[in-house]
Amino acid sequence: MRSAFLGIIAAAFAFLSAATAHEARPAYLQVTEIAPQRYEIVWRTPVLSGMRLPVVLRFPANARNVTEPVLRELSDSLIERRVIETSGSLAGTRIELVGLQATITDVLARVQMLDGTFSTTLVRPSKPWIEIATSRSSLEVAATYLMQGIEHILFGYDHLLFVLALILIVRSGRALLITITAFTVAHSITLSLATLGIVHVPGPPVEASIALSILLLACEIIRMRRGQASLTARWPWVVAFSFGLLHGFGFAGALTEIGLPQGDIPLALFTFNIGVEIGQLIFVGVVLGALACAKRINPPPMFERYASAAAIYAIGSLAAFWFIERLAGFAA
Repeated sequence: MRSAFLGIIAAAFAFLSAATAHEARPAYLQVTEIAPQRYEIVWRTPVLSGMRLPVVLRFPANARNVTEPVLRELSDSLIERRVIETSGSLAGTRIELVGLQATITDVLARVQMLDGTFSTTLVRPSKPWIEIATSRSSLEVAATYLMQGIEHILFGYDHLLFVLALILIVRSGRALLITITAFTVAHSITLSLATLGIVHVPGPPVEASIALSILLLACEIIRMRRGQASLTARWPWVVAFSFGLLHGFGFAGALTEIGLPQGDIPLALFTFNIGVEIGQLIFVGVVLGALACAKRINPPPMFERYASAAAIYAIGSLAAFWFIERLAGFAA
């Protein structure tokens, strides 16, 4: 019954990855005061299936362009830069994100003033504007990055599918706890090293390798089911730790796109990491809770046998699709 239920979850991942209609990554707005009453604007919006985010910036009436917007197209986003000048300070005014209310994309906004004060705000579609303040508390920065960490892992279907495969491999609760902990420790290490700029690994190869790690894990599950010797079966925590180092670079790529507040880098990094762990624990708890409920059902043995095979091949097939897709994108 355990495998049957996990097969349903794996199929759901395949559906969600194909049917997801929004961009999980937030847009990013940076406002930097470079001289009295003069501000540099960086507006980065995600691009999904060749379509840019249908949102435009509306500045206060006392603002005018010093330089016209300059666009730079990347493979996954569009960056717009300009310099504006105001007749007074932006503090206490509002920048509107026209059209954001018609999307389900968040905007991470960071404002840096000339005196060193800054604010970091997560703008939701339900409130499509940012109030310019002179400073934000550390608590507000922590809450912003904590939510970003939770959202990133819960929308990171490849990371969750890897965790799902670990649940499928490990039978005992104690072994699962050790294995998940090893995965957590490993990706926390590389997330910190990459985000702080100590280690740099290009994003596209990392994303392709993450998909490959899931595929390899699916192959290991098949070997185990056939009764063949497997390192993963004997030492699942070692495999989880090794692949966790790789997944950490994937988390770091997302955090780099969001950006870190220069005055609160340790706090933002820590709370983002905590958010990732909270999201991961939520997922594991939901799966284990659902499995506990599923044990009350006694399906026919044939159904359970075929469902077990379906779960494994669904995980492997989806991982193989991701790997080929990402490899093709990297080669292009």
